[in-house]
Amino acid sequence: MSCNWGTELWDQFDNLEKHTSWGIDFLERYTKFVKERADIELSYAKQIRSLSKKYHPKRSREDESRYTWCLSFAATLQQLNELAVQREELAENLNSQIACELTRYTQELKTERKTHFQDGRRAQQHIESSWKQLESSKRRFERDCKEAERAQHVSDRIDLDSKTDGEKRCSLKARQTAQQKQQAAEESRKDYVTSLNQFNQDQHQHYHTLVPVIYQRIQDMEERRIERIGEAMRSSAEAERKVLPVVRRCLDAMMDAAESIQPRKDTRQVVEVYKSGFDPPGDVEFEDYSATMRRSISESSYLDNRTEGRRHSRKLWPFLRKNKLLTLLSSPRQPPPPPPTSPSPGGVVNSPQSPPPASREPIAQRLNDLMTSGSRTRKQCLRSLKRGLSLKLGSSPADCSHLPPEQRRKKLQSRINSMNQEIQREREQRDALLKMREVYERSPQMGDASSLEPRLEEVKQNLMRLEEELRRNQVWLSDADSRLCDHSSSRQNNSTATTPGSSSLKHLDNRSPASRESPDGSYTEDHSAELHFKSRSSEFDDDFDDEEPLPSIGTCKSLYPFQGQNEGTLSMVEGELLSVVEEDKGDGWTRVRRNLEEEGYVPTSYIKVFLDSSAKAFI
Repeated sequence: MSCNWGTELWDQFDNLEKHTSWGIDFLERYTKFVKERADIELSYAKQIRSLSKKYHPKRSREDESRYTWCLSFAATLQQLNELAVQREELAENLNSQIACELTRYTQELKTERKTHFQDGRRAQQHIESSWKQLESSKRRFERDCKEAERAQHVSDRIDLDSKTDGEKRCSLKARQTAQQKQQAAEESRKDYVTSLNQFNQDQHQHYHTLVPVIYQRIQDMEERRIERIGEAMRSSAEAERKVLPVVRRCLDAMMDAAESIQPRKDTRQVVEVYKSGFDPPGDVEFEDYSATMRRSISESSYLDNRTEGRRHSRKLWPFLRKNKLLTLLSSPRQPPPPPPTSPSPGGVVNSPQSPPPASREPIAQRLNDLMTSGSRTRKQCLRSLKRGLSLKLGSSPADCSHLPPEQRRKKLQSRINSMNQEIQREREQRDALLKMREVYERSPQMGDASSLEPRLEEVKQNLMRLEEELRRNQVWLSDADSRLCDHSSSRQNNSTATTPGSSSLKHLDNRSPASRESPDGSYTEDHSAELHFKSRSSEFDDDFDDEEPLPSIGTCKSLYPFQGQNEGTLSMVEGELLSVVEEDKGDGWTRVRRNLEEEGYVPTSYIKVFLDSSAKAFI
């Protein structure tokens, strides 16, 4: 079957016009579809990128770099971000390579279609004009033939009736008229024949030459349009196929990240992070009340000795709920500044910004002060510890002695590793500067060698500082390792030398200070204070949250001006009168109050204290 529109559809001009118009509408609709799909892909990529950014950690946390499940989730988010990049690339290809090209081609197709159908309309108008001319000549020939026939009939009738001269003259005139009509009919016939031949020729050319050519062009245009739609569909699929390998790699990376999760390794990491290195509590000693023996304590715990009538309950450490407070008690203290040698009115003496080398202060004296004082005074001491302990204590020590043994060793090791890296970078920079100086010395035109001296001296100073810090931290690390080794050996000796329930009080009394460490890292040097303190530990939790204001126990006068820069200290001027709310506990600081509102610590050596007699008796 022939598929030539010029021969098969020669009489379907209007239908072809409608069909091609519908084809262009379809092309525009498909272009709109591609654009909307590109917008959807772009919006999806933006949402995926926003989701990945939302759940990605804002700052690199150390905890998230330790555990495999955190690393796996971070890798999944990274691959998800890569998927968003691929979706953005797909949207860009759909927009630039397909939608824009289809829009441009649609405009060209409309112009071409308009030209073809204008040619078809001109050919149609020409054949219609030729047909009208043929019809006009045909009607004129028909009319002239009828008039010539009528004139001949009149002439014949007059000839039959003519007898006189007048009648003969009328017959002659009628014969002449009939001849004229016949000549006009003959001319009309010739015009009709000419018009007919011309119309047949035009019609043959129209249906066998013009129409097939025009329709063939329209058919070619339609085939190109259909082929262009197919190419656009293939390009769209190919654009998505290009991103599939990357998407597949991203999905494979997500699968690998999920497979890399190791629960056992993560649980071991928890042990590495939170292991303190302390020993668990030992056995509880048997208490023989008939022999009036003092109650002994276990190696790493205290017992809560309740008052009579209460049920005996076991507490491993009276400060266990307030472990932060106990850690601060055992952390290095910052001493107060010494009084000025030659005080001058209006002079300001600032407290030091950096504490001296850290030293562990025994808490035996503080515990004795707490437990041997009266109930009201003991409450005041506890309030003082709660309110002002963080104010009186300095920052964390440089040797990390405030940390548990195991954590201290890890912290120092991490610090040493980072210092080694910094030293390596500084050495590389020093070597580079030395080589550059040699080059400048050999070739002065390249630069001035003396200009490198300040930077080289700075690098050398940094190296000396880092190496000194490295040696200091290595000493601290060796000390921490030796303490851990001694602690583990003493633990093994204790486990082999004693049996459950048979440890003696004498053995507890002869323990080293390191073996009496609390679960929070502090230790007690005075064993009698520990024994006396444990009997009152149950009352500490009840008294600790009392927030009544401390009463004044006397007054004081400032001898020197003091500018309190640390948190919790109180500034004062020379000669100022203040209320004393807490005496110096041996750490060089006295707690004072101004105008019932401002309260803080001042150096004891900077003031002269006048205690009330009633307050002294009460204390």
